[in-house]
Amino acid sequence: MKILLLYFLIINSITFLLTGYDKFQTKRHNRRIPESTLFVLAFIGGSVGLLTGMFFFRHKTSKTSFIMKFLYIILVQAVIIYLKSTHNI
Repeated sequence: MKILLLYFLIINSITFLLTGYDKFQTKRHNRRIPESTLFVLAFIGGSVGLLTGMFFFRHKTSKTSFIMKFLYIILVQAVIIYLKSTHNI
C-alpha cells in the first residue's frame, strides 16, 4: 500500500510540474508539452496533479476540448474504481 501511495505522489507531482512547465513554455512561445502526454499522465494516476495544475497555473481552463477529454479520463477512472470495488477485478 505504501508503494501505491508513493506512486500516486510521484505521478501527480510530475503531472503538476509538467502542467506548470507547459504554461511557462506557452508564455515564452517555446515548444510545449503535447496534450497527449498530459492526458496519459492523468490516465495513469496523475489526474489530481493535472487538475491542481490547471487551476494553480490557470492553464487550459478555458479550452473546452481539453476539459472534455480530461473529464472523460476522470469518468473512465471512476468506472474502473467502481468495477474494481464491486467485482473484485
